[in-house]
Amino acid sequence: MITIIQRAWRTRKASLPRIEDPVIKYLVRMGAAESIYLMCSNSASKFRVGGCTQKIFEPQKALPVETELYDLLGIGPNATEADIKKAYRKKAKEHHPDKNINDPDASQKFQEMLAAYEILSDPQSREVYDRYGIDGLSKSSGPGMDASDLFAQFFEAGFNFDFDPGAGFGGRRAKGQDDVHQYQVTLEDLYNGKSVKMNMEKEVVCGQCKGSGARGSAKPKSCSTCEGKGWTFTQTQISPSRFGTARNKCHDCDGTGEKLKEKDRCKKCKGAKTVTEKTRIEIVIEKGMTDRQRIVLAGAGDQKPGVPPGDVIFALKVMHHETFERSGNDLLTRVTVTLSEAILGFSRILLKHLDGRGIKVSSPPGKIIKPESCIVLRGEGMPVYKNADQKGDLFVVVSVEMPDQDWLKRVDLKALASLLPPKKPELEPYPEAVDEAKYEESDLVEFGGDDEDAWVDGSDDDDEFDGMGMGTEPECRHQ
Repeated sequence: MITIIQRAWRTRKASLPRIEDPVIKYLVRMGAAESIYLMCSNSASKFRVGGCTQKIFEPQKALPVETELYDLLGIGPNATEADIKKAYRKKAKEHHPDKNINDPDASQKFQEMLAAYEILSDPQSREVYDRYGIDGLSKSSGPGMDASDLFAQFFEAGFNFDFDPGAGFGGRRAKGQDDVHQYQVTLEDLYNGKSVKMNMEKEVVCGQCKGSGARGSAKPKSCSTCEGKGWTFTQTQISPSRFGTARNKCHDCDGTGEKLKEKDRCKKCKGAKTVTEKTRIEIVIEKGMTDRQRIVLAGAGDQKPGVPPGDVIFALKVMHHETFERSGNDLLTRVTVTLSEAILGFSRILLKHLDGRGIKVSSPPGKIIKPESCIVLRGEGMPVYKNADQKGDLFVVVSVEMPDQDWLKRVDLKALASLLPPKKPELEPYPEAVDEAKYEESDLVEFGGDDEDAWVDGSDDDDEFDGMGMGTEPECRHQ
């Protein structure tokens, strides 16, 4: 029977042999025809089974030897060209450096995805990658290249690609590039809200030539250097024995794909199509905003002919505060009370808030405040963003200030002792051996001072100090 199948494939006649063998018929019905066919050929064919022409096996595309580039885009090896393009746009928008200014690796991730798209979107390079992997691509790219140099062809060797999320491939933007700035704010700014006006410069379409860059009726011509594409490929030497191909913006036309003669250029913009203009903008810092939150001025970015302008974006950076610490909508601060206040209670302005208000607090009568205890003042935290009438809570850690030595000299110690709780008794049972040590004041920074590696052993595990009461915040009690 195998011989019949082989002969049918070799001759490829329109009149196919009939396969009457009941075993083969059964295997075909059970979906095992692929196994039969693989025994004799690597291609698909049709055979007549029981008088009916059936496609026994449509060969599946061989699985790629590696899937790293597919993984970068979050797709499978069987993805269509449309799937690849859709996945790339989604990933590029998510990982674009302009939207991840606090991620130092954002640019690298973005460029890797860009290189992956370049390879997988081209059928020829994708086929080479599927069959031989990155190593196969690098071997076809230049002498001395290895797999580690593949991405260098795209970005380490000067790869330059003008991209905006949602734009089509090839540098044509659906929107101008966003202008992202970091703007420092205080905790007071975020508590009270703030409006800031500032001057800035931006590019606007030239009003004289309406963005054509040309004078009068002159028309630009296609750039001969890049053939109107706006970019060129150059061979770049990465190392003494390694070369890569880099895609760069055409310097002759500045990436526009068009050129104008000097005499045909607009007098105002000199052929640049845009001119610099001073403008005044206002940003509103709303109550309750957070660190790294963005304020977007839609369409306030640089203009380009035929392209909607990008946005001007301010990413907030909250400066360290000496008194308050924020977590979500809650605030944390520390105050100090005297020993007498800790024992006898108090009713006074305990702290000054971020809006300048004094906050008066009265301790419960008959309640002794222990050192490092925590109280909570409900509704005195940060305003809730977009709902400023609601606020989080303010947690207050209370330190107890002990009297100084001069105070102790002025009081009657016997009378004081009669008022204070009794001293602790000796240990029970009393140790058999007792040595008397000298009392001497010190500082904990001296701890481990005789061991050079005591504080520089590279360990970041603070658990060993938890039992000593170091490096831990006091547990708060809600009152």
